[in-house]
Amino acid sequence: MKKIAILLFDEVEVLDACGPFEVFSVANRVAERAGNAMPFEVALVGIDDAAVRARGGMRIGVDTTIDDPRPYDLVLVPGGVVDAVSADGRVLQWLQRLRPGAEVVASVCTGAFVLAAAGLLDERPVTTHWEDLESLRDRWPELVVHEGVRYIDHGDLATSAGISAGLDLALHLVARWAGADHALVTAGQMDYDWSGAEHP
Repeated sequence: MKKIAILLFDEVEVLDACGPFEVFSVANRVAERAGNAMPFEVALVGIDDAAVRARGGMRIGVDTTIDDPRPYDLVLVPGGVVDAVSADGRVLQWLQRLRPGAEVVASVCTGAFVLAAAGLLDERPVTTHWEDLESLRDRWPELVVHEGVRYIDHGDLATSAGISAGLDLALHLVARWAGADHALVTAGQMDYDWSGAEHP
C-alpha cells in the first residue's frame, strides 16, 4: 500500500487537492470490487489541525498535520494562492524532511512554486498552470519550465499543469503503481476521458 500525503492550506485550489484524492479513492474502490487489497492510503495534511478554507470558500478538514513524523511514498502539493504557504518555513522544512524518503514528490498547478521555494526542483523540466509559467521562470530562472504539457514525471519528481491536469498526473501514478488497466478502469469509473498516454 502506497502512503500518500496531500498538503492542504487556506486558498488551496479545490480540484488540485480533491481531484487527486478522488482518483486514489476510486482506484481503491476498483481494487476492492475486484477482491484485491486497496493500493493507496491518503492523508490530508494541514499546517495545523484546523479545517482549511479553499478557494471559493469550501471548507476541508485535515487528517493530520505537518508535525506528524510519519513518512509517505508520495507527497503531493496542490496549487491555489500559494504566497503564504511557499513562505512558511515549517512547510518548507516538512517537505525537505520528507523528500529523501519519498518515492515521489509532486505538485499540481502552482504547487510547483512551493516545491521550488523548498529547493526541491532542480535542472530537470517542470511545469505549472499556463497562467503562471512566466512567473515561475522569473522567480527561479534556473528552472527549465515547459508549457503545453499536462504533466512531467521524472520518477522521483513530478509536476503538472493546472487543475484538471492533476487528475491526469494522479491517474498516471495509479498506472505506475497499480497497472495501466487499473488506471483505465479508474478513469472509466470517474467518467473521465483519459487515454493513459505518456507525457515527456
